[in-house]
Amino acid sequence: MAWFLVIILALIWGTSFILIKKGLVVYSSDELGAWRITIACLTLLPFAIKHIRQAEPRHWKFLLGSGLLGNLIPAFLFAYAETRLASGLAGVLNSLTALFTLLVGAVFFHQSITWMRMLGILIGIVGTSVLIFSGGENTNMENTMYGLYIVLACICYGGSVNIIKHKLQGLKPFVMSSLALLTVGPMALIYLLTTDALHKLQHTPGAWEALMYIAILAVFSTAVGLVLFNKLIHISTTLFASSSTYLIPIVALMWGVLDGESIHLWHYVGMVIIMVGVFIVNRAK
Repeated sequence: MAWFLVIILALIWGTSFILIKKGLVVYSSDELGAWRITIACLTLLPFAIKHIRQAEPRHWKFLLGSGLLGNLIPAFLFAYAETRLASGLAGVLNSLTALFTLLVGAVFFHQSITWMRMLGILIGIVGTSVLIFSGGENTNMENTMYGLYIVLACICYGGSVNIIKHKLQGLKPFVMSSLALLTVGPMALIYLLTTDALHKLQHTPGAWEALMYIAILAVFSTAVGLVLFNKLIHISTTLFASSSTYLIPIVALMWGVLDGESIHLWHYVGMVIIMVGVFIVNRAK
């Protein structure tokens, strides 16, 4: 089941980068981030209302932390980064989540680091580096600097994963996901109303099509993906759950190829190295 969820999440989240790219054709990065969280919150709102009483008072600060670190902040950071980064490269950098999950867990949650886990992480990072510096047409120093926003988002993800695993274990995945989005959805909606997003929807050609891509992104990559990821965290370790991000670059690069981005031999080499890293991480006890 854990491996099945990893593969499904890789397909869902690997597709998210090309959807962000399509949404940015019309909307600014902050508008896209606000749309994404608002729609995702509305998608799970019925579940949030139904199960809101299952959350105890002590849970709410951690739900807010998970909502901010796992959803709201990364939604804006990824969109902003993709204003200058190719979607495939953004997907590649996302694999750093596993490393920061390990480090945040060790520093703040007293999670042990075994040499086997560290080896798997390092191999995954090597594979990621091969993909980053493989000579794609969009790989230059100026654009790569925008990858720092994705690195920051990955740090946020690492914090959220550990909060879910260590502080919200008593809540079911559907309940946890819907309530976490409920804590940040109103923020995103209020911000959305201060932008030109609704004006663009009425007057800008292609705005509805771009919103369709964002809606798919919100429903599947954010709402459904969050539920599946929380389920994965419950039945596995935080490190293995975050290792799903090693497979995301493969999907992201494939979508990039279909959208006209080039792929080279070294991309394939990096993919193989990444999959070796995932295997070792899964074997670590």
